[in-house]
Amino acid sequence: MTLTQLEYIVAVDTFRHFATAADNCFVTQPTLSMQIQKLEEELGIRLFDRSKQPVLPTEAGKEVIAQARVILQESARLKEIVKNKVGEIEGHLRLGIIPTLAPYLLPLFLNSFLEKYPKVKISVWEETTENIVDHLKHNRLDAGILVTPLNDGSIYEYPLFYEELVVYVSKANELMNKQYVLADDIDIKKLWLLQESHCMRSQIMNLCHLHNQLKEDNNFEYEAGSIETLKKMVELNNGITILPELAVNDLSEEKKAQVRNFSGPVPVREVSAVTHRTYVKKRLIDALMAEINKVVPEHMLQREHLNVVPINQS
Repeated sequence: MTLTQLEYIVAVDTFRHFATAADNCFVTQPTLSMQIQKLEEELGIRLFDRSKQPVLPTEAGKEVIAQARVILQESARLKEIVKNKVGEIEGHLRLGIIPTLAPYLLPLFLNSFLEKYPKVKISVWEETTENIVDHLKHNRLDAGILVTPLNDGSIYEYPLFYEELVVYVSKANELMNKQYVLADDIDIKKLWLLQESHCMRSQIMNLCHLHNQLKEDNNFEYEAGSIETLKKMVELNNGITILPELAVNDLSEEKKAQVRNFSGPVPVREVSAVTHRTYVKKRLIDALMAEINKVVPEHMLQREHLNVVPINQS
């Protein structure tokens, strides 16, 4: 039994396809299949039901693969201990980030981080919170940048900054006449929301107390897939939406005039680096967090007197 064989069975379990697993392990499919077959012969059991599409682990295979993930995790931890001793920051960081952060946060730190740590390779996956957490639990990702709190005991959260939620209104909307906005000022019939898979949707629903009204109102049939779409829908339909603070930076000065702040306490979303409780690559993730904290505006690092809007639906 070798670590390479364990990597191969974990890859097949992850991708549920031999060819895809081989591609991700940078070997040919016959090589991967042969090594897995050797491991099955050594253990005296079948690890995968190859008659199924996608490929599925057998009952015995599930237990072996679960233990293989633990062994590989501990092997990676040994390598990390050695790197920590020699003071190196290098390796491959698999990072997940949610779509409402990716286009606004990544450009702020990614290039400077890679220039500072040229021996680091970063693979970025833009996914929903639910998918990123699942990838962390199955060791497909090393860390995520998400909105928290998640209230998941298997996930560690390291708050990075607090991003204000602001109101973006069309020029024809009556809220243009207000300097500050209350949640009750928002006409829900003109409010545009993201799809249900986005955590920001549930935050807006919590902020504006929309849960019961959503079920009764027929004006929520269209749900946008991105913040950029929300902006356009506001312009076209005399509408309103809620934006995260970093998304405002991309607006022209003319468009920034259509942004209104909420009255205090200011509603914010807590942005955190998250890992699984068994994570390794601590120095690498710490370096990433330090770089992010260096590039975000200083006022976003402060937690005092802010209203952190929960993600879960109340």
